Amino acid sequence: MCGCRTSVPSMKQYSVSQPAPAATKKGPPAAAGMPKGVPIAKQLASIKALRKGSDLEKAFATAALVYNNHADPESKLSKSETKSLLQSQFWHFIQGQENKPKYQEIISSLDEESENKINFEDFMILLVSLTLMSDLLQEIKNVKTTK
Repeated sequence: MCGCRTSVPSMKQYSVSQPAPAATKKGPPAAAGMPKGVPIAKQLASIKALRKGSDLEKAFATAALVYNNHADPESKLSKSETKSLLQSQFWHFIQGQENKPKYQEIISSLDEESENKINFEDFMILLVSLTLMSDLLQEIKNVKTTK
C-alpha cells in the first residue's frame, strides 16, 4: 500500500512528486517509456455503455483506462511507474506541490519499498488525495457555472 489511505485534513493545499517544472515550461514532462497504442478517447468511445454516459462516468472510465494501459499483466503498477504516470498524466494537479508536507509524504511512499506494487484501488485513492491537495482544485472551485 502506498500510504495514501490517510485522510487529507481539511482543505489545506498539499502536493505529490518531484520538483515542479520551472514556470517557463508549458506542459507536462515527456512520458518516457510509456506505452503507445490506441488513444484513450478511441478506447472510451468503444465502450457502448458509456456512449450516453455522464461526464463523471467518462472521467472515471478514462482514469481506469489510463491505469489499465500502464499496468502489468497482474493489473498492478510499480511505484516508479506510478510516479512517472503521475508526472506525465497528472502534472497540472501536482505542479507546485513539492514543498508541501503531505505531498512529500506521498512521494516518499512511492520511493520506499519499490518492489511493492500499486493496485487500481490504491491508484484511485492516490489521485483523489492529490486532487484534494492541489492548488488547481481551488481554481476549479472558482469557475463560474452560470452566466
